[in-house]
Amino acid sequence: MSRQYTLAVRFGPWYPLAAAGDHAPGAPGILQLRLATGLLDYPRGKSAMVHYAHAQDVRAAALALAGAHPGGHLVCRHLIEIEEATDLGAFHAKLRDEFVRRFGTPPAFPLEKSR
Repeated sequence: MSRQYTLAVRFGPWYPLAAAGDHAPGAPGILQLRLATGLLDYPRGKSAMVHYAHAQDVRAAALALAGAHPGGHLVCRHLIEIEEATDLGAFHAKLRDEFVRRFGTPPAFPLEKSR
């Protein structure tokens, strides 16, 4: 992903995924999830990132993810600035592709421990 492409894009601050209903917009956008603490091993390094999503309703997508991954171990943020003409699907693909180039695999949720 070129720097020029990302200069007009800005994500907001991180917030607990469980609080997504209070923060995420009910509009199209991109969200990112990462571990609240710690790093995951990827083939070419370590990262806290576990997921990128392009959604027509960021709040609904974040709430669904919060329901599927309870426990407070994930934080979330969403796009707050992007040029109107930006294709969100293409931007999402660029984020994932850049992660794969850097870390050798797409971001992945950690395996949940059995209860």
